[in-house]
Amino acid sequence: MDETPPTKTKQVLNQDDIKAMIPHRDPFLLIDEVRDLVPDEKATGYKNVTGEEDFFKGHFPGHPIMPGVLIVEAMAQTSAVLVIGTLGQQTGSVVYFMSVEQARFRKPVFPGNRLELHVDKLQNRGKVWKFEGKARVGDTLVAEAIFTAMIVNPK
Repeated sequence: MDETPPTKTKQVLNQDDIKAMIPHRDPFLLIDEVRDLVPDEKATGYKNVTGEEDFFKGHFPGHPIMPGVLIVEAMAQTSAVLVIGTLGQQTGSVVYFMSVEQARFRKPVFPGNRLELHVDKLQNRGKVWKFEGKARVGDTLVAEAIFTAMIVNPK
């Protein structure tokens, strides 16, 4: 563990702050900003879907939509920021998916949309954390899932 203390108040984190907390990088960093980080409770991530993302080259030509699994990944990245915002930096560790349950994809996400990723911690036991995520574009629910992740040291 690092000496960085956990966050105790709401924050707005930009992409540089996020990169300091989680290992994801372009083209797989799927959140641009995190707001309303309440340690040990919740966070909201944002992804500005520009249409320039690599996955749009093949999903689908002439009718681009953001893949649902990448929306779930964006929720997971938001939850990883929540974990680090709660515990402080975990030197040498990363947060890995363990399971995805009850994933529902309700509406497509298109270039030009601003994706809001609302993540709430349901529970944690040691290194295992369980979350509920809801993705919205404006007031429209586009995806939701329950997912579990674990903090691991991959070395």
